[in-house]
This record gives sequence, C-alpha cells and structure tokens, in this order.
Amino acid sequence: MSDAPRDEASTRAYYDEFSHGYERHRGTNDPGGYHALVDDLEVDFASRHARGRDVLEVGCGTGLILERLASIARSAHGVDLSPGMLEKARARGLDVREGSATSLPFADASFDLACSFKVLAHVPEIDAALGEMARVVRPGGAVLAEFYNPQSLRALAKRLGPAGAISAQTTEAAVYTRFDAPERVRAMAPRGTRFVGARGVRVVTPAAMAMRVPVLRDLLRRAEWALADSPLARFGGFYIAEYRKDG
Repeated sequence: MSDAPRDEASTRAYYDEFSHGYERHRGTNDPGGYHALVDDLEVDFASRHARGRDVLEVGCGTGLILERLASIARSAHGVDLSPGMLEKARARGLDVREGSATSLPFADASFDLACSFKVLAHVPEIDAALGEMARVVRPGGAVLAEFYNPQSLRALAKRLGPAGAISAQTTEAAVYTRFDAPERVRAMAPRGTRFVGARGVRVVTPAAMAMRVPVLRDLLRRAEWALADSPLARFGGFYIAEYRKDG
C-alpha cells in the first residue's frame, strides 16, 4: 500500500496533472497496444450489463471507456474527481460531472449498472465507495468494481520496478494506492449485494512493454482473452468483481 497522501485534494491534483498526457499511449494513439487490451477486456465485461440500460462509470477519466459504453447503453453518465480529466470527457460529448466516489451526486436506484475501472485502488475509503455504487444501482442491477491484485505479475512488477512517471515531475508514488486480494474482494460486497463473479485482466502479460513486440503482442492478446474468465482469472493484475444487488 502506498504512503502517498490520502486526501482528495492531492488525488485531484495528481489526476489533473496526469490528464495532460493520459491518452499518449491510449485510445487511437496506440490501437492494439497494452492499454487497448486492458480497455477491451473491461468494456466487454461491462457490456454484458450495459446494453440498452442506464449506466454510471465512477472515475470516468477522459471518457475512453464511457464513450464506448454510451454507444450501446440507453443512457450513460460519468463522474470523476478531476476537472482536467472531465474537460476531455466533455469534449467527447459525454454526460459527466465532478464528484467523489464516496459521495456520488445521484439519487438512489438511478442506474442498472455502476462500474469503476482503474480507480478504486486509489480510494482509501473503499467501503464507502462500494456502498455508494450499490446505493445508486436499482434492485437486480450490477456493480462492477476493479481492484489491483497483489497476487499477480503486475503487482510483482510494481514492487520490483521503479514507479511509473505521469510527467517529468511526478510518479505514481505520489498517489495513494491499495492492493486487495481476490479473497478480500469477494468479502467486500457492499450491503444489499452479493458477489456473483469476476474477470481477471492482465493475467499473463509480464509488463506493458511486452505488448510492443508484434508477435508476442498477438500471443498475449489471445492468452488474455482465453484466461479472463477462467480459474486463472484470480491472478489478473486487475481483478473485476461483479456484485449483484438484491432484487
């Protein structure tokens, strides 16, 4: 777990700075690359609950995932702590607003799906965030919550390697980061929900740079899709829990 500051002001400043270069290796800037693989696996999982329904993405960032979900959902909304990230999401024409994961600016039972990717690992008050996601979901709806998994190759790489840089001045060490094992994630189901399944993302990819090697990239992509919903999913660097709200 990171010793970085835990207050939202510090996290907001971190992501405002990150917003300037966030898409440098994402979206259309790196089709078929590492971040594209991760996003594709996340979107595919969320699409099972999003098609023709009302969707909320918590921590929508610049809107790369929300834009894709919006194309199949009845309605799609996003919330993020960072004005810098939201500026880019609004430029995509998305319905987004500033807000905290621990105090969502939406009424009870407003959505069929609340999802969050690459965000909850940076929220110290994780129980509050999960509770808020469950609150805004209708009975019978789903909460998809992605966690960083300490039992993964990604976690090992994070422990052994230097902190990644988001700018010339700032590294990932500047933001609070938590790792939650699959066993703990299953037990973290917010009140009124139950854990019903999970998907593992980045199960066998040792490092993002491996996706820059053409032949290896294709092999890893096929392997990740094959393993995402297998028993080995529990070793995914990103572990997406599916909680179902009691109907």
